[in-house]
Amino acid sequence: MSLYQKIATIGTKYISKHKLFKYGFNLSPMYKRSTGKIIEVSNDLLNVKAKIPLSWRNKNYVNSIFGGSMFSAVDPIPMVQLINIIGNEYVVWDKSAEIYFKRPAKETLYADFSYSIQELEEIKERIKKENEIEILKTTYLTNKDKSITFCVVKKTIYIANKSYYKNKRK
Repeated sequence: MSLYQKIATIGTKYISKHKLFKYGFNLSPMYKRSTGKIIEVSNDLLNVKAKIPLSWRNKNYVNSIFGGSMFSAVDPIPMVQLINIIGNEYVVWDKSAEIYFKRPAKETLYADFSYSIQELEEIKERIKKENEIEILKTTYLTNKDKSITFCVVKKTIYIANKSYYKNKRK
């Protein structure tokens, strides 16, 4: 169990899970360095919103947001969000990622992360049948009104039945 998982286990005894998710990310040194900030988390964790303000900390040589800041601000969220939604009977980890830069970002960027109830039910059903699966989650980094896309991040997330995964690793 990682330090972050221990903090989450203890923290949820005192703070609601969605608030712990938001403030845990925002106070985490790992996430703070990305320059991203979680701005909203739904009570059920199904929807998370983040922003990446343009600042001296993430400007690159041409005064746009450094691509590494864009990626690191969105990278951990879909996996950690899913782990916290579906629970401890599953193994969840990032398998791969692709990033597509569409245009230089010279303004604050916004990203939405969501899982639907139907998507979660499909994940659980597929795992019952297949024991392990991969899903693709796509995140768009946009301006505030979502009219301009600056970057697209596609993440492949591996999910498995925990007992199956342990036996497979033997």
